[in-house]
Amino acid sequence: MQFTPTKLEGVFLVEPKRFGDDRGFFSETFRQNVFTEQTGADVQFIQDNFSYSKHRGTIRGLHYQAPPFAQGKLVRCTRGEIVDVAVDVRPGSPTFGQHVRAVLSAENGHQLWVPAGFLHGFATLVDDTEVAYKVTNYYSGAHDGNVLWNDPAFNIDWGITDDEAVLSDKDKIAPLFADWNNPF
Repeated sequence: MQFTPTKLEGVFLVEPKRFGDDRGFFSETFRQNVFTEQTGADVQFIQDNFSYSKHRGTIRGLHYQAPPFAQGKLVRCTRGEIVDVAVDVRPGSPTFGQHVRAVLSAENGHQLWVPAGFLHGFATLVDDTEVAYKVTNYYSGAHDGNVLWNDPAFNIDWGITDDEAVLSDKDKIAPLFADWNNPF
């Protein structure tokens, strides 16, 4: 596995090796000792999540879980293709308010490690997209929150236009970053 640090401290692009032949391929997508050695994060994944999006342009984010239910996420696309985004909202961080994006697809097999203290979201680039991710804490509805996905403060290139965006009711009314009460 190759771990490439991003401009946001603690966020890594993870590229598992694929061993292929005429039948297809095999890939080890997570190995605790290698993950800890490469990221410096000694985490325990305690929940796996799976998301299916029927339409291109589906936005899921920018979401977070507030402490004490803050979550780190190891995200991968198992079918289709997404733009995956992490926004640094750690108070005092030198990259506070900045973001990184990565294209994750079933074809490239890449993953994004997003520690707690970040907003996270993704946009589907094709129909019938599936995303699987491991998280470091249990989901809590009372600690669930979001920030507006297309907030001009972030200037994120989601790979789609605003007109193409398919949003949940919750994400349509998310607060702007400037109006958000940061729980981190």
